[in-house]
Amino acid sequence: QVQLVESGGGLGQAGGSLRLSCAASGSIYSMNTMGWYRQAPGKRRELVATITSAGRTNYADSVKGRFTISRDNPKNTVYLQMNSLKPEDTAVYYCALSNRWVVSPGDYWGQGTQVTVSS
Repeated sequence: QVQLVESGGGLGQAGGSLRLSCAASGSIYSMNTMGWYRQAPGKRRELVATITSAGRTNYADSVKGRFTISRDNPKNTVYLQMNSLKPEDTAVYYCALSNRWVVSPGDYWGQGTQVTVSS
């Protein structure tokens, strides 16, 4: 089993920055993919960014150039640096992990952290 604990959500201002963290623990394979999803009220959950244990990253078009995903492998922690925030970034952000290299990790999920961006 794998446990994921997110932190760092909260209230931000348009144009500002927030940083999310997700710490993973448990049975984590050396080859894994971690990622961030988000779900706004009334909308489907969408993939925001992913990063493999080898450092390969992928981003949704809506966040390219504004968000940066990174990870600390020894700490099994993934980060999402969110810059140039927009009100439409408001959502619950979820961390996810799969114990293999995949496009859309989702075998394990965190509890979610709320991000609210005011205009």
